[in-house]
Order: sequence, then C-alpha cells, then structure tokens
Amino acid sequence: MEKILVVDDEKDCQTVLAMYLESRGYQVECASSGMEGLSMFQNDSPDLVISDVMMPEMDGFEFCRRLRALRLGQLVPFIFLSGQGELESKVEGHSIGADDYLVKPFQSEEILAKIKAQLDRSRRIHIAIGQIVLQNTNPNPALQQQTCTTATAPAPLPLTPAEERVFWEVIQGYTNKHISDRLFISPRTVQAHLGSIFSKLQLENRTQLVRFAAEKGYQPPQA
Repeated sequence: MEKILVVDDEKDCQTVLAMYLESRGYQVECASSGMEGLSMFQNDSPDLVISDVMMPEMDGFEFCRRLRALRLGQLVPFIFLSGQGELESKVEGHSIGADDYLVKPFQSEEILAKIKAQLDRSRRIHIAIGQIVLQNTNPNPALQQQTCTTATAPAPLPLTPAEERVFWEVIQGYTNKHISDRLFISPRTVQAHLGSIFSKLQLENRTQLVRFAAEKGYQPPQA
C-alpha cells in the first residue's frame, strides 16, 4: 500500500482528502504544518507528498525547499494543493521543486489522476536508476560473460533470507509498494527489512545500496 503524506492546516481538508484517498487504497498520514510534515517525513518517508502553501510555523514553500534538501526527499513526488491560484504562486511552487500544483477547490478525479501519474513516474525513475547503475558496472555483454566465468563470486550477503529477497528487489529499482506486492508482505515489513539491510551493510539509502551491489558484483538471481 503506497503511503501519502498530506500537509495542511485545514482539518476539514485533511479529513476529506484522507478519507477519499484511503477509499482508493492509499495509506494516508496528515500533518498540520510544514514543520510537522518535515518531522513526519524524516521519521518514515512516504511515497508521495501533498502540501498546502499557506500554513503556520513553516509554509508549504519552505517545507518543499527543506524536503528537497534531504537525501530521501530529492525524488519523492510533491504536489501543491492550495487556495492560492495566482500564476506567481504556481511558478514559485514549480521553481522550488514541486512536481505539480492544483488549486482548491479540487475535483477528486483530477487529484487522483495526478497522484497516479506521479507515483508511476517515480516507479519508472527508480527502476531506470537501478538498471543504469547495474549496466554501468560492466556494459559489455561479452566481457560480462567472460568476467562471470573468471572472477571470484561476491561474498555471501550478511542478510537473512527475507532481507536478501528485499535486497534483490531494491537493486532492481522497485519501490516499497511494488516490493510489497511482489513479495506478498506489508510495506511496513519492507521498510523494516530495508532499515536492517542499511544497518548491516553500513549504508544510508537506496542509491548507495544499488552502487554497493554494482561495485561488489551482486547480480539479481535469474527467474
């Protein structure tokens, strides 16, 4: 189940949007300010963020800026959903890193379509990154075959069987949601395994994990 973080100081908007998205199969968490949203993101990063612009403590623009400055926040899809419909506000929202900008009141079908499009784009990006890094390890197929027959096999991974299954999925670029679906486990379990993998391999994020696999010669098992 993909998780969406809704950041809005209007409780009614939070409730309506959360109920609608949950009815469409998403897990939703809500924050009432940019500061709270940033804290929640750092504690357990979602698959997509929807944020208002005008909020107390930290407005949506500053929230987006700080989110994009985080390693885990650089690629997460970000949608502004705001009552400010002026062109200047839309331009600023996109310029600081938002992927889309919708104006309240919104049509439920429109925001659902935007969410699906952004999540699908995010999935394609992660898969492409994983494939590119793995291919760049040894881009020549003939040389790769020769290397496989002569080089020493990489050391066994210090992971449990469950963690190793998640490891192979991650280095192929799959998101937590797709790993959950493919392995028939909950997204929370995927995240728990991923945290353990990072700890055991002394890595910090998915990009480092993919690079680690490429440099050490780990290749996904053939189906």
